[in-house]
Amino acid sequence: MEGNKNKILFDRAKKTIPGGVNSPVRAFEPFPFFVEYGKGSKLHDAEGKSYLDYCMAYGALLFGHANSEIIDAVEHQLHKGTLYGAPTEREIELSEAISRVSPCMEMLRLVSTGTEATMHAIRAARGYTNRKKIIKFDGCFHGSHDSVLVKAGSGAATFGIPSSPGIPEETTQNTIILPYNNVEALEQVFKIEGNEIAAVIIEPVMANVGLILPKENYLKQLRKITAEYGAVLIFDEIITGFRLALGGAQEYFNVTPDMATLGKILGGGFPLAAFGGKKEIMQNISPMGKVYQAGTFSGNPISTTSGYTVLKILEQKKNEIYPVLERSCLQLAKALSDIAEDYEIPVQIHRIGSLYQIFFTKDAVTDYAGVQHSDLALFNAYFRQLLREGVFIPPSQYETCFLSTAHTADDLKFTINSFGKALEATHSLKLSIKM
Repeated sequence: MEGNKNKILFDRAKKTIPGGVNSPVRAFEPFPFFVEYGKGSKLHDAEGKSYLDYCMAYGALLFGHANSEIIDAVEHQLHKGTLYGAPTEREIELSEAISRVSPCMEMLRLVSTGTEATMHAIRAARGYTNRKKIIKFDGCFHGSHDSVLVKAGSGAATFGIPSSPGIPEETTQNTIILPYNNVEALEQVFKIEGNEIAAVIIEPVMANVGLILPKENYLKQLRKITAEYGAVLIFDEIITGFRLALGGAQEYFNVTPDMATLGKILGGGFPLAAFGGKKEIMQNISPMGKVYQAGTFSGNPISTTSGYTVLKILEQKKNEIYPVLERSCLQLAKALSDIAEDYEIPVQIHRIGSLYQIFFTKDAVTDYAGVQHSDLALFNAYFRQLLREGVFIPPSQYETCFLSTAHTADDLKFTINSFGKALEATHSLKLSIKM
């Protein structure tokens, strides 16, 4: 253990990087592995060990690691320059492609991160409505800016600080928190404060507290209520965009919001995100209007080249990509459920598109409160045994597993075999706790 290169690197990292990582979700006990390179469906660490990857950069890599089409396109652009500080035709081509496939995006702006995208979307909604208050949902994660880091999911939930220190109370006093999948609570708040609410922002599928699906017609009811009160409905599709379908959750559930944010898959492994929506909202963005948004790296040629390549692949091959991903994910989820049943371990398996997650609880999980009934000790045992077997999933109950087009039939067989060993270890822990 002492001579393990991953531990040596982690100890070294902790001397200059808080916690040894540049994003808290990457840390796990006793130390994370450090990646040398990724290719296809696998990561390879400093010790030379390979892992089948179902984290896929937390959902960003739909085509797996080091996709040749993306690499070739970006390499060609590198020789032409990496940053200009001036517009390019590629920005237009990418924006046109996004607008073509994303139902609500009549106009959009390119930015570098999902946090920027949601921050500017909320600002645009407030500027358009001239209202201050926003609604978000308990456990939904919309990045790390102050107004939404309130009862948030992802790393904030994992580390037990859903509201971060350093955020003044007055910053979040206009943020209303409601339970996900609860229409009655939403209706009640709108009856009291509807004329003060600028926007409702939501992950249409919650994927930062494990994986929680919307109840039937929930999103349509949300659309109806927000329209009735003139509040801007924002779908945060940083994760669901291009993953559930080419048109994301908007296409999958046939619900069109006023605005949406995109990221992760859009960048093809490079920092790229977007926010946009109805023209009447977006035309208020500077320099057309007075709502300010800017960024040195926004729409840079490297990220837009990667993003345009992603959209080109998806538009050309969507009819083969999405059905295969769906079948593969269903195969894994069913196997996981069957093995858990064999070991008499009560679990909830959630799946949609190419996302899945397991909860170690007998109770239904429909909101953030339900997630907290899951047995974290059992999840950790499951995670650690999978890691020993060479299967890497996100190291937290509060994250989601992702498939890619790079995962092969042999990968799935290996994973299912590893599921068996991981749930056997979980079963053994459960028995030892009872004793």
